[in-house]
Amino acid sequence: MFLFAGLLTLVYGCGTIQPTMPVPAPQTIRVMTYNLHHGRGLDGKVDIARQAEVIKQERADIVALQEMDRVVERSGRVDQIGELARLTGMNFFWDKNINFQGGEYGNGLLSRFPILQQTNTHYKMIHPNEQRGLMQVVLDVNGRKLLVMNTHIDYRGDIDEERLMNVKEIKEAADRARDIPLIIMGDFNDDPWTRTHQRMRQEFVDVWELLGEGIGYTYDGPDRSKRLDYIYIRPSEALQPVRIWVTESTASDHRPVTAEFILK
Repeated sequence: MFLFAGLLTLVYGCGTIQPTMPVPAPQTIRVMTYNLHHGRGLDGKVDIARQAEVIKQERADIVALQEMDRVVERSGRVDQIGELARLTGMNFFWDKNINFQGGEYGNGLLSRFPILQQTNTHYKMIHPNEQRGLMQVVLDVNGRKLLVMNTHIDYRGDIDEERLMNVKEIKEAADRARDIPLIIMGDFNDDPWTRTHQRMRQEFVDVWELLGEGIGYTYDGPDRSKRLDYIYIRPSEALQPVRIWVTESTASDHRPVTAEFILK
């Protein structure tokens, strides 16, 4: 009897050892932002297959796409997001911002990872023009949630107030998911020194400013070259940027920007 009691004290008095759950290994991912110019290259030819080759060349896992046509007359009525998904073997999310030439025009996202949630929010518009949107997609990266946002903001120089309002809407969307690592990508149609990016940098990190080499021009306009395409992150211990680069390509009038991260 005393021996049994002693064994109970030994087992329960000192506490039992609970098995620990294995900690997932860090995951390296590559993300890309790419304005497709509805598939039209600098040679004037529409060829979505060329842009698929750029994505495959950079081995991107997640791709934020802007200026996409879906069954639009000017681009041969091709389902561009469906064709890119087929050529790259990736999952996709698409949503239109406007109807155009018998089809749809908007933004899309490709992902090697399963898509858990997806939505596209139309920005509030001050001035009449093309409707713009903010895609928000939650991905399952090997058991970790990752929120990716994709946007294309208006280019006109006289609507700075509207761009700043768009930034406010991006921040509000980010605040609704503060517990998830966040990457924001897109064509912001504004230079790095403008008020648009001053506001963005109040809460987010411009990965090019952090790790990029050189100026990082992504668009050669008639007046000058510009950096219009950005990858931002919300500071997080779970998401560590490793490197970022611009790919030289003539498949679109924009060059794609690719960044590599470690998701812990």
